Amino acid sequence: MDNDSQYLRFFLTAPHECHYIEGNEATSLFADPLSPKNKLLYSSLVANGFRRSGEHLYRPHCANCQECIPARIPVETFSPRRHQKRAFKLNKDLSTTFTVAEFNTEHFELYRKYISTRHQDSDMNNPTEDSYQNFLWCKWSETRLVEYRLNEKLLAVAVIDELLDGCSAVYTFFDTDYATRSLGKYVILSLIKLTKELGLSYLYLGYWITGCQKMSYKTEYQPLECFLGNQWKCLEPLSSQNFAVQS
Repeated sequence: MDNDSQYLRFFLTAPHECHYIEGNEATSLFADPLSPKNKLLYSSLVANGFRRSGEHLYRPHCANCQECIPARIPVETFSPRRHQKRAFKLNKDLSTTFTVAEFNTEHFELYRKYISTRHQDSDMNNPTEDSYQNFLWCKWSETRLVEYRLNEKLLAVAVIDELLDGCSAVYTFFDTDYATRSLGKYVILSLIKLTKELGLSYLYLGYWITGCQKMSYKTEYQPLECFLGNQWKCLEPLSSQNFAVQS
């Protein structure tokens, strides 16, 4: 980077109610929204625990809580479990198509249905076209949409960003009427495959939050690496529900 772009300012949000752990207070560290950004900077920040939401790059920075742990899957060494193999086989009849990252009414209606089912008690409920686009789109990122269809019917959409060393799974939404297909599980498996096909090393999953049941699914993908103490460490299963960080 040139001398004008090698410095980046960061700002802290005011403390606010945590959306993941009831009763907790949260604070986020944001990269300066006015500073120019590119794939190199974005990749570097994601490799240091940051996440994208719309145009913003952020990382949890809470004074009394360290529960939000960045997680990624090293795709070359990923080994699917039996139930994951079943989910992949069950959805082999789905077609996969890449589309540009722009507003699509069909996608938005599926997103609305997903949010109303899975997040009806959160501030994500009742999304507008503007809130949907402000959450997912970004002018400076290499964002792709992956469509999953059963014949002509849209069942799922994955929003992913391509980085220098991997892909970031920004968000996935799917038709909750097809619960028996395990669509969320299948999309992650397909993104692992896509990341490998692109010759990249990691699928970044965002944050694993130990106190949040909705985030517990991330530990099903092994090996899983977590960003702790400013370095990535392997999370190893001790049992079906307990994990330890490999030293």
